[in-house]
Formats: sequence, structure tokens, C-alpha cells
Amino acid sequence: MSGWRKNKPSSSPKKTWTLEEAKEKLSSYCAYQERCAWEVRRKLYEKKISGEKAEELIEYLITEKFLDEERYAKAFARGKFRLKKWGRNRIKLELKMRQISEELIRKGLSEIDPEEYYDTLLCETEKKWEKTTEADLFKKRYKVVGYLMQKGFEQDLVQEALASIQSQ
Repeated sequence: MSGWRKNKPSSSPKKTWTLEEAKEKLSSYCAYQERCAWEVRRKLYEKKISGEKAEELIEYLITEKFLDEERYAKAFARGKFRLKKWGRNRIKLELKMRQISEELIRKGLSEIDPEEYYDTLLCETEKKWEKTTEADLFKKRYKVVGYLMQKGFEQDLVQEALASIQSQ
């Protein structure tokens, strides 16, 4: 047991940033990947920066075009749909959680091509149907529907996709 060490406090607590450091670090943070004001506020909170100073920094990022919530909503919707195969409901919920306005959520969701959306739903439905090992068809259908709903696809489209693959 001699190799185990007790949890010893780190020698330097999380250092807070000066205003200039914060501008530099946040500019890099936002340039690396699209961010929204909510994510930046969380980052600032970790660094113990809040209130007027945080709002001033966010204003700076918006002015300098590092932060743009419409651009963020569009990129988020495209990315989560194409990479994680999320449905519109899940994307909408996640954007709401990040305090994105209804109007910007609509703009973000408009980035998803309806045909590509339905094709993705069909593909996900087929994959899940094949993977689900359940003898009782009713239970199998229930599991597949549950999975697709969790991914954020609309119930009417899920039913349509299931009917489509079952008729093949």
C-alpha cells in the first residue's frame, strides 16, 4: 500500500483571470468551436467571474463576432443531427436548455433538410429494429419507439418509419 497517496490539496487553486486574460482566453474558446452566451457564462462562473464583468466580456465577444447565437443554433442543429443522429425534439430541448430563443431555435432547425431527416430516421429505425432481440413484436416495437423518441424524433414520424420498414 506504500504506492497510494492521500488526496492532498493542489498546490495552486484555480486562478482567476484578469480582464485582458479573460478576453484572450474567451476569444480562443469561442474561435475553437461555436459557443453560446450560456456556455461562456458557465466558463466564467468556473473562473469566479460573474455579474457586470461577465456581461461586459460577453458583450465584447458579441461585438468582436466571436459569439453569435444564430450561428451557434444553426451549427448546433446541423452537428447534432448529422453526427449524433438526434431528432428535432432533442435538438430543440438542448437549445432551450442553453437559453437560446424560440426564433433562433426555429432558424437552427431550418438547417435540417426534411428529406435527409426522414432518411436518417428510417436508417436509425432499421438499425434499432435489427439490433433489438425481442420475440414479442409488441414489446420489440415499444423498445424501438422508445429509443427513437429518446433521440428526439417526433412520434408520428417514428410510427410512419416503423410501418414503412415493417411493410418491406
